[in-house]
Amino acid sequence: MAYSSSSDGLNTRDLERNEGHQFLLNHSVQSFSWSDLTVTVKDRRTKQPRNLIENINGGAQQGELVALMGPSGCGKTTLLNVLARRAASSGAKSSGHCYVNGGEINNDTFGRVTSYVEQEDALIGSLTVLETLKFAADLSLPRLVTKPERAERIRTLLEAFGIQHQASTLVGTPIRKGISGGQKRRVSVASQLITCPKILFLDEPTSGLDSTASYEVISYVKKLARANKLIIIASIHQPSTATFQLFDKLLLLSGGKSCYFGPVAEVPTYFRNIGYPVPSQTNPAEFILDMVSSDFIADNTAAQDDVAKIQSAWTQSPENSRLTQQSVELAEKGSRKVMVVEASHPGLLSITSSLLHRLFIKSYRDVVAYGIRIVMYLGLAIMAGTVWLRLKTEQEYIQPFINAIFFGSAFMSFMAVAYVPAFLEDRATFTKERANGLYGALPFIISNFIIGLPFLFLISILFSIVSYWLSNFRPTAPAFFTWVMWVFLDLVAAESLVVFVTSIFPNFVIALALVAFANGLWMSVGGFLVSPTILNPFWKYVFHYIDYQAYVFQGMMVNEFSGRIYTCGPGCNCMYQTDLAHQCQIRGTGVLEAYGYATGRTGKWVGILVGIIAVYRLFGYVALVLRRS
Repeated sequence: MAYSSSSDGLNTRDLERNEGHQFLLNHSVQSFSWSDLTVTVKDRRTKQPRNLIENINGGAQQGELVALMGPSGCGKTTLLNVLARRAASSGAKSSGHCYVNGGEINNDTFGRVTSYVEQEDALIGSLTVLETLKFAADLSLPRLVTKPERAERIRTLLEAFGIQHQASTLVGTPIRKGISGGQKRRVSVASQLITCPKILFLDEPTSGLDSTASYEVISYVKKLARANKLIIIASIHQPSTATFQLFDKLLLLSGGKSCYFGPVAEVPTYFRNIGYPVPSQTNPAEFILDMVSSDFIADNTAAQDDVAKIQSAWTQSPENSRLTQQSVELAEKGSRKVMVVEASHPGLLSITSSLLHRLFIKSYRDVVAYGIRIVMYLGLAIMAGTVWLRLKTEQEYIQPFINAIFFGSAFMSFMAVAYVPAFLEDRATFTKERANGLYGALPFIISNFIIGLPFLFLISILFSIVSYWLSNFRPTAPAFFTWVMWVFLDLVAAESLVVFVTSIFPNFVIALALVAFANGLWMSVGGFLVSPTILNPFWKYVFHYIDYQAYVFQGMMVNEFSGRIYTCGPGCNCMYQTDLAHQCQIRGTGVLEAYGYATGRTGKWVGILVGIIAVYRLFGYVALVLRRS
């Protein structure tokens, strides 16, 4: 069951000493300890500093499984985030020290020997279990690890977690049923173990599971910890007796303070000695959680006194004194640095290629990503083509032609709001994988942009085939493919806007509202509802020239009207006066002049559109770099 790390291209010696530094290999983490960890935030009501966790000490040795327990709101997740060197809370200030093998370690080095499994399974539902582990390997394993070695590592993990028979099963989406909740948790843990981390953090690994599934997950985790000499620290809430006894150590919190830290086997003895014996035939985990719970004791003085007494007893205990003394000794040795010697990780090209492959599979399997949107746009094309059906080259049809062009340019981009949930899912996966040090924002933005192009082009072709010929736009091949180009650029720009907005506001409702508002603004100033020749200068110079819909509308107008002639109405009353008025006809360029559009600028408008798309993607990249959650 043990997975091998011998193929990482590392020196076989566990530790080398050189110039006061300790060089640490991936397979040599022997201990992980922390001292005086405190996280402080400003209370929103009193505006005074408030400690989320306070002076927390502890440690673990290789092969140990440590439980973080406590009532809701006691600081478990905050402590786990601090231990994993993640943001504890918005606006929080952290203090204290963490040591690996008794020495300090920088964040980059720490990230290479640790991994974090979040409470929510950020798995891609349209991938199979095997594909999930394969892509985890491709994105994280050093280049020196060969394909056969990767395959062997994946096979070993599948067997270790008992999911080898589900290897070809989809993880599962809201539409397509996949593996069970307990199996998803095992896949999440297995995908983080693919790189052989030596310290693993698990946030509520049994959340949403029944007692049997919870025991199953923790049992597998413990076997891996023992077999591969891992240090595993897991926050857990109210485990069953059997699950609780699987842990080696317990760190019990209440109100952000320690109530106990030590072997699980000694919990009954310790609490009996401080005057709180665990009743027979009682789950010790449930009993101690009830004793330290502070959720419903605001008006219960006796309960408050019990919690304070338990916290005080721990502070004065010999066990805590030993932890404090160890912290002092470690602080005195704090100048010793620990660094990792390891093989190089995948480069930008390799990571981008793997992300593209994964996104391609997701795109054609997950109907929500593009399948539903293709059907939606086809419905839109049928509606547009039948509403503006077989328009004629007569002057009373000029306005319907313009209306159809506006609809084709504006509403196609407006419907890009349907991309918001798909990008949010991709962004959630990226956030999890970046936090585990797999890759940064650049390969994510590049792969996301490239994978969308063929699907958007397909949508543009399908929409145009249906609507263009039904509406009787200019019936030439160059005009048709120019129309397709404008629809395609319109969709790419609209999707780029979604990426930009959603990168800043990763909330479905907010992102949807802002994207819809932005598209409504672009419609208003694009040139159809109010001609650019009379548009208010503020809206014209501030928004019109950065409105991608405006350039698409202009391009489509020129494409349609620059090469067409329309007949005037009865009595030769022409709506637009052109050089053909004496022939009772209207040259299409007269319509363009009324809107202030000139011909021969298609290349310029395409260049501006490409620039707008690039700026949106660049801003999305910057937003992802600056926003870490």
